Amino acid sequence: MNTVLANLDWENWKEFWLDPSIRLQFAVLAGLIALVFILTRITKPLCESLSNAEGNNEFKTLLWNNLTRMVAPLYLLVSCLLAVALVERFSISSQELIRPFTSAAGAWATYRMISGFIKSRAWLRLIAVLAFSLAALHSFGLLETTIDLLNLLAFNVGDRRISILDILNGGLILLVLLWISSLLGSSGEKKIKKLPHLPPSLQVLLAKILRVILVFVSFAIALSTIGLDLSSFAILGGAIGVGIGFGLQKVVSNLVSGLILLLDRSIKPGDVIEIEGTYGWINSLRARYASVITRDGKEHLIPNEDLITNRVINWSFSDRNVRVRVPIGISYNADPRKAIALCLEAAHSTSRTLKSPEPKCLVIGFGDNSIDLELRFWIDDPSNGVGNVRSEVLLAVWDRFQKEGIDIPFPQRDIHVSGLSPKIISAIQEDTNNDSP
Repeated sequence: MNTVLANLDWENWKEFWLDPSIRLQFAVLAGLIALVFILTRITKPLCESLSNAEGNNEFKTLLWNNLTRMVAPLYLLVSCLLAVALVERFSISSQELIRPFTSAAGAWATYRMISGFIKSRAWLRLIAVLAFSLAALHSFGLLETTIDLLNLLAFNVGDRRISILDILNGGLILLVLLWISSLLGSSGEKKIKKLPHLPPSLQVLLAKILRVILVFVSFAIALSTIGLDLSSFAILGGAIGVGIGFGLQKVVSNLVSGLILLLDRSIKPGDVIEIEGTYGWINSLRARYASVITRDGKEHLIPNEDLITNRVINWSFSDRNVRVRVPIGISYNADPRKAIALCLEAAHSTSRTLKSPEPKCLVIGFGDNSIDLELRFWIDDPSNGVGNVRSEVLLAVWDRFQKEGIDIPFPQRDIHVSGLSPKIISAIQEDTNNDSP
């Protein structure tokens, strides 16, 4: 490498620092850093105010936020490129300091741009290592040598020679395509959810199919870039499929069950279901499980297979209207017609009770201790709970019964004892008389 920096050793470091070209490059870099600092302090508050402006949609907010992050790196990169062109215009070398600094500025700008779209810290660390490693290799003139070395390290797959460089290029292309697929999948899912005539289950199914297709196309393009023949993987793919079928039966069963649920639309997001004592509403349908949130805030992850094979009560399958039954018992001394009127009045007093269909109260039998009534009323929001509205109606019935003097009986038993001698009976009566005040 024909640079002063490459020939530098500990004995002639003074000569390096006293070189006019090196001192000029230091001065240029110092001026660039000061200029970038001033321009950033002026421009960044303006970008932040534009990103927080009222009336911005999601895209504009994201654009201005990313531009705010890119202000300093862009200023530095553009300034370095201009400095390289200007210095070399006057036949002054820029290889020792300005060009390596420009490579580092380019790596910083690339990292800042990508970090605006990727939130994973692991991916960001990997991108930072790759970007600054390439910048360092380019600065010291080792990039071409490294590329040639990676191209020499190769192996054969059938008739195709594949080098380490091909694998790295294919992996990089795959990462970029998967990132683009993620963005396209999220955007497509939002568009699908805005379609007015598609039911929620079909929306979820189309979104999952879109993501699977995008991932499959990404892998196909990446493998084709490496130069592999996709048809050669047919037999291997079949063998792997058989192994997966035996080893991951439950996982595959849940995946297939999830597709069945999305196709037949028996359970969809927003439905209120009850399964094995779990009562709640479907928050989301995933590939392997369904998320069910109960009234106490717990989120149950129920495998899709259980929703197919077990008995499930879907409170809102074809209609969100649900009839609530409330059993009520009154004393035989009470007027059942009056009690029925009070029960209907109590049902109408709650805000969640529907006016149509109207509440009904029927006499369903004469029990051992009470006249058995059943109050029936309808609600259209089972996701807000059924037990709480039943309790509210019962409290309203209690208040009206107390006000009108209608008793709610409790079980009573009369015990008749036979076969005792008169002496025992008289002794019991004496004990009872002695115990009474």
